[in-house]
Amino acid sequence: MTQHYSIGTPGKPWGDAEKLQWRAQQSKQRDYVDDVVRRIDHLREQFDVETYGELNYDERSFPLFVVRSRNWHVDRPTVLVTGGVHGYETSGVHGALYFLETEAVNHLARFNIIVAPCLSPWGYETINRWNPDAIDPNRSFVSNSPAQETALIMKYLKQHKIAPSVHVDLHETTDTDNSEFRPALAAREGTTNDNWNIPDGFYLVADSSRQQAEFQRAIIETVKPVTHIAPADEDGCLIGAPMIQEGVIEYDAKPLGLCMGMTDAKFVTTTEVYPDSPNTNPVECVDAQVAAVRGALEFAADKC
Repeated sequence: MTQHYSIGTPGKPWGDAEKLQWRAQQSKQRDYVDDVVRRIDHLREQFDVETYGELNYDERSFPLFVVRSRNWHVDRPTVLVTGGVHGYETSGVHGALYFLETEAVNHLARFNIIVAPCLSPWGYETINRWNPDAIDPNRSFVSNSPAQETALIMKYLKQHKIAPSVHVDLHETTDTDNSEFRPALAAREGTTNDNWNIPDGFYLVADSSRQQAEFQRAIIETVKPVTHIAPADEDGCLIGAPMIQEGVIEYDAKPLGLCMGMTDAKFVTTTEVYPDSPNTNPVECVDAQVAAVRGALEFAADKC
């Protein structure tokens, strides 16, 4: 179904005026400090917490945090977990935090662990996919990134010479992808929007340049007892991409500027939870994110 967006002229890309109009319509709906920063503060007894930058927008500044293993060993493989690249994808943020609170300690003997729980706090607060400049951070992991959210985490990893062997990027696919975010994208670009079928269940996006089919399969098997895996649609696809094995599609991450493409990790995946399913709930969605990270680490433990 084709939808026209409330801002802009159909067929004409947005200029600065339209982007400002879009930004003026956004409002704070939840609190980054209360929901995220306070939980990070409680982790300081077990982990090192570092500020890797600050987002500065007209109305607000947001400190950005990574949580790291306290005893860092250069001879151990490193695991990177990222959440909240798209701030509106709630279980990505809370799944990263809950992993640190419950599961991470079980893997410290084998891995260095570094978690960036919420890369896009403005998007978290306003429940948005984009940042205030109408830029999608998860298409901006490129050199000279136009998005502060991506540039700052990439700079931090480079400065500290962090080269993960495993990277799990936590995301959601929601009904608002069709009702809001895809129509907004088409309007911004001056193109026509055609909604995709929202998969009912959990799935993964692999990087086609380093697919690691057994790694993806191990994660799916770990998540299965927690929540249901999305079946393919009538065309054998999930969100328009062919399903290459149960619950897995693939994209070429680096050319698309995706978060999972920002490192050369051997084992990399993007999780996708469907929180709007009648067959799940918010707690189960967070648990599925944690299970996905656990499955990734259990598989990679003797392969890095």
